[in-house]
Amino acid sequence: MSLTINHQTNDISNATGTILVNGVAVGGDNTPAVWYGSRGVFLGGTTDGNGRSNVIDYVTIANTGNATDFGDLIAAAKLIGDAGTSNGSRGVIAGGDVSGSSNVIQYITVATTGNATDFGDLTVAAHSLTGSGDGARGLFAGGGRTGGVIDYITIATTGNAIDFGDLSIQLKYQAGVNDTTRAVFAGGATTSFTPVNTIEYVTVQTTGNATDFGDLSSARTNSGGTGDTTRGLIAGGWDAAFSNPINNIDYITIQTTGNSTDFGDLTAATAGPAGASNATRAVFAGGYVSARSNVIGYVTIATTSNSTDFGDLTASRNDLAGCSGT
Repeated sequence: MSLTINHQTNDISNATGTILVNGVAVGGDNTPAVWYGSRGVFLGGTTDGNGRSNVIDYVTIANTGNATDFGDLIAAAKLIGDAGTSNGSRGVIAGGDVSGSSNVIQYITVATTGNATDFGDLTVAAHSLTGSGDGARGLFAGGGRTGGVIDYITIATTGNAIDFGDLSIQLKYQAGVNDTTRAVFAGGATTSFTPVNTIEYVTVQTTGNATDFGDLSSARTNSGGTGDTTRGLIAGGWDAAFSNPINNIDYITIQTTGNSTDFGDLTAATAGPAGASNATRAVFAGGYVSARSNVIGYVTIATTSNSTDFGDLTASRNDLAGCSGT
């Protein structure tokens, strides 16, 4: 391994930035991985009549207004759930119901409009997965498959998913949030369609089973998740009886285990919205109110408050996936 010594700055570096000085990495590109960005993208979902959507929409998160067509999924899919993840430039979603549960992983380049491209396959076909990650590695947890499986991928490298570990129980329709090290899975429904208030987490770069984090303010399923580098937001969902949408937004501090705290309310009680973030503003799009919705709302992540109207999707749908990048 070759080293470079800069005698003017007293910096020592190599190509990878893996040298430590007093425990701090120096040299190379030490820019933290990101999973957020200026553009929010919303993919697929369930349409009126329980149909499948291939629509991909996008918004510029800093600018309120209606969504614009981005392109199409490989195949129309419903029940995607909160199954999006990103490395800040590439957005990836997995599974969904195409003609039954799918094992397909597909991706887009967030800055370039166009149709989705095949990435690889999940270890097991599934719908209603939960996506999360750390900006380098993407995780897909739970869903409509046997066991509480967690798969992982390296977002920058196409290929099939690899087994990561398991949730404590089999759950689907969870909300996913993350920071640079930790992925968190919140709420969801059991195989008997019973909503839970469970929050669990994993350390993304260390394979293994999920650990208890705390509890949501109430049991819920089909919530939307997003956040910034420290705070995760869990918005909307079906209530504990799996009968009525709720408007609650909860938040957690991702590095601090414990129960969630009330953040505010969505513009309407909504089940199955999708979340995206530019690390300052969170947007929640679509969902089911009294019918499938095209409404997009937003909040400022650092400031607890109710959601404000942002604009509309190009098509109404729920249980769609969201991600963001630049």
